[in-house]
Amino acid sequence: MGRLSPDFVFGYGSLARDLLADVEVRRLRGYRRVFGVAADNSEQIPGYKRYRLADDGAYPNLYVAFLDIVEDPGTTINGVLAPIDPRALADLDRRERNYDRIDVTAAIDSPPDGRVWAYKGSREGRDRLEAGATSGAAVVQRGYLDHVHDGFRRLGQAEYDLFVTTTDLDSLPLADLERVDLPPEGPRR
Repeated sequence: MGRLSPDFVFGYGSLARDLLADVEVRRLRGYRRVFGVAADNSEQIPGYKRYRLADDGAYPNLYVAFLDIVEDPGTTINGVLAPIDPRALADLDRRERNYDRIDVTAAIDSPPDGRVWAYKGSREGRDRLEAGATSGAAVVQRGYLDHVHDGFRRLGQAEYDLFVTTTDLDSLPLADLERVDLPPEGPRR
């Protein structure tokens, strides 16, 4: 019986910063980065996150946007490729609730021996961003964007420059929000 090929994840946004250990820089052909999905901050989802205002701690009714990938045949984006085991991949699927995991192996330059996954905005995540943009309530958390910029700066100036030129960064206003991780639902003791 043959050994299963390993799985890899391609991080093109915050995952590029989160996965910096044991990664390789790679290119994904045919995609561009945009703010494409959002979380509805009025929802309290156990085990997920919400955002409060940094100045007074209030939870505003906003849609907090995150980076996404959209098909763009003329563009190639950079990111990081990291090996991932099945348990960590399942955990990542839960974390990335605004996205669908897609196989991008064929679009990766110099693909590894194994499948490469990326997270592309789900219909629901994209609908939330559209609702927020239509109502004027869609924002980007400044700390999130700083985190992404930091990840690409750590990859070197050339990688940072490519990130900037292949990402639509100016479509939404920035907000000074603090992330609050909500506890998972379960019995209280």
